Amino acid sequence: MSLPSRSDDDARFETFVARSNGPLTGLAYLLCGDRHFANDLVQNCLIKLYRVWPKVQESASLDAYARKILLRCWLNEWRRPWRRSEARDGVVPDRPSVEGEPESRVDQAHHNDVLRTALARVPARQRAAVVLRYWSQYSVAETAAVLRCSEGTVKSQTARGLAALRAAMAQLDTATLEELHL
Repeated sequence: MSLPSRSDDDARFETFVARSNGPLTGLAYLLCGDRHFANDLVQNCLIKLYRVWPKVQESASLDAYARKILLRCWLNEWRRPWRRSEARDGVVPDRPSVEGEPESRVDQAHHNDVLRTALARVPARQRAAVVLRYWSQYSVAETAAVLRCSEGTVKSQTARGLAALRAAMAQLDTATLEELHL
């Protein structure tokens, strides 16, 4: 049996990147709240994945492995002291939907803005727990393994994160209503 050539490996990797780039970028954006930083995280993730590609490309859980690398990259960046002091409050433009009525598109865009802004207000560790549990649909055990903490910590961080997200969304909706009545 002959081993696949490097060009075959590269072609498989390019196919994987084309298929996974969007979902990985979406996950990274939900974690960090900054489109440019999310792209940097995905780039770092793909570089690390490329280094081990010949060993892992046949794995059945390749997508999960890539998400795990992405989460590790985010955690490593988040732990750096200068990241904690940066303010990330830039405006991220929404892409207009080509479907539906204009009113529903405006409502959906508003909802997305409120959700993104509220998610950015949730502390990083809690945001990671909420995103992993509810967006990536990891189990409590899988989330604990990724975040390197106990399952109890995942449960408490998720509960606190959901409470903080609800409070932030309520605060943002109230502020929006007040702006409309002025």
